[in-house]
Amino acid sequence: MTFQAKFPAQLSFDPAQIPTNLFIAGQWQAGDGGDRIGVVDPSTGRQIAQVANASVEDALVAVGAAYDALPAWAATAPRRRSEILRRCFELMIERKQMLAELISLENGKALSDAQGEVAYAAEFFRWFSEEAVRLNGDLSIAPSGANRILVQHQPIGVAVLVTPWNFPAAMATRKIAPALAAGCTCVLKPATETPLTAFALAQIYQEAGVPDGVVNVITTAKAGATVSAMLHDPRVRKLSFTGSTEVGRRLLREASDTVISCSMELGGNAPVIVFDDADLDTALDGAMLAKMRNGGEACTAANRFYVQEGIAEAFAKSLADRMQALKVGPGYDAATQCGPLINADAVTRIAAWIDEAVAGGATVLTGGKPGTGEGYYLPPTVLTGVSSDARLVRDEIFGPVAPIATFKTEEEAIRLGNDTEYGLIAYVFTGDLARGLRVSEKLECGMVGLNRGLASDPAAPFGGTKQSGLGREGAHHGILEFCETKYIAVSW
Repeated sequence: MTFQAKFPAQLSFDPAQIPTNLFIAGQWQAGDGGDRIGVVDPSTGRQIAQVANASVEDALVAVGAAYDALPAWAATAPRRRSEILRRCFELMIERKQMLAELISLENGKALSDAQGEVAYAAEFFRWFSEEAVRLNGDLSIAPSGANRILVQHQPIGVAVLVTPWNFPAAMATRKIAPALAAGCTCVLKPATETPLTAFALAQIYQEAGVPDGVVNVITTAKAGATVSAMLHDPRVRKLSFTGSTEVGRRLLREASDTVISCSMELGGNAPVIVFDDADLDTALDGAMLAKMRNGGEACTAANRFYVQEGIAEAFAKSLADRMQALKVGPGYDAATQCGPLINADAVTRIAAWIDEAVAGGATVLTGGKPGTGEGYYLPPTVLTGVSSDARLVRDEIFGPVAPIATFKTEEEAIRLGNDTEYGLIAYVFTGDLARGLRVSEKLECGMVGLNRGLASDPAAPFGGTKQSGLGREGAHHGILEFCETKYIAVSW
């Protein structure tokens, strides 16, 4: 039976043309995991598609396809791999509008954000197309003079890639591009909330010339059992996961059974530190970008604001004014600046955290109450006087809420910024460059936006410290995550 869905009139393409089956060994397969998985438009709460439900056996078939394709792909000339990746970039840019609308449809993010994501996601293919031909090794003489030390970087093998719903294109390409550049093959398991983007991209990979079996895409309602089975298959040698710290810890335990190499991009709790000497407009511009990119549903999103006392009142009022002015609506509506949250549970959870903060003495300057009617809406919200033990401060919000507290000294700001188990990114705003660099060095995180609200770049190493993850994505570091380093001792 064919599933019938009513799609928004604003779309310039027919979403019914997007495949909804598993992509294994270059073929679209129905899967035998049971009932198909519903995909919901967060802007309306209505189901828009049903995708295949992979069984454990389907997942292992996908691993087998990747394993069978590995020798030929690893032996493919770096220039040829580079050209295929470059073609993936070009096709994504050609179809930027369609992909952006599809992301907005299944994810809910504002169309402008979705367009930005597609450009960012495509850039990983361009960047790693260039890295594919520059995977250089080393040659040196042993200190004793007895032999040469020859170092090579070889593809690690079959990689399992697990991606979240908040950036359905970028989180996939940030893993697939370096894997393919290194000569690896892979099985991608995207989030079931946003699988259509992954399937649309699979069509692009095939059209660009990626050989059958090099990239496989499976969706499943039994993620735990399915990923566990793949991690316990000896043919799998790499796991790259983006998601919550809680799930990351479980996957690390699973991967330890077979000593699989792991790259983990986990949760965040990004502080924004604004000093009195910061340019107010620069700080506000950066705060809006850091907080409201993807409606706050990003691991790099500003999560808690610490503003020095001298500028705190002006900053809070201006931020509330800007947040209140944002147009909330369906993601695929071109006028929308803040779309819905991913699901009803997210709205309920964040609304409860806001209520808890207010009960603890916080003041709501704007927003605070969920929307009514269809869709999963929560208006952009600003609170002041939020206590340090509030859930809005201790945990990752993943929504359009900005809790503000104040500080007196530089030392206090650093202490507050580091008071978390996470360490992904922080943002610092100050007119004193020496202070900015000094504070940046003392913050316990993998990335800092100094007088900037955006730090992500395919050419820069993305990743965190503490319980925000292991390894780095992007830059030259990203391709090395998919390599084994081999040392050859040789004399001549």
